[in-house]
Amino acid sequence: MSRSWIAVASANHVRIGREAGFMQVCHGKAAPLKRSAPGDRVIYYSPTETFGGKDRLQAFTAIGVVEETAAYQVEVHPGFRPWRGDVAWWRAVETPIRPLLGRLSFTSDRGGWGYRLRFGLFEIDNDDAELIAEAMLSEPLMHVARKYATVPVQCSLAL
Repeated sequence: MSRSWIAVASANHVRIGREAGFMQVCHGKAAPLKRSAPGDRVIYYSPTETFGGKDRLQAFTAIGVVEETAAYQVEVHPGFRPWRGDVAWWRAVETPIRPLLGRLSFTSDRGGWGYRLRFGLFEIDNDDAELIAEAMLSEPLMHVARKYATVPVQCSLAL
């Protein structure tokens, strides 16, 4: 059975992964990444626009499905060889988390809703994944400036 995951990274890092078709979690550590399996849904949450920045974003920034390829390492620069996994990203709008607070089981504690997001990668239930997917994959009713993921059109919501 397929699972659904929330991964956490700054929006600028997520956009790099979306464009290149990969995910990288927990600063490139292998163990958390290897918990996901082909066919699993992954949804990125970005607390900030830039890594280490104070530019708060608090939005879901990518959604897709883990592909069949095994996790692999790449050399980004000498001494930094993060682990990555390939993902088929869906065309989706970046969606603020605030309207979904309290409706998602992992945010039911309104005062401490961000606690689980500190883990970098955690599993969510199917109801939460569907709620987020519905918000990210529907066009806004009125024009709102949002950034779009470039992903294969043939992807579907079915897991």
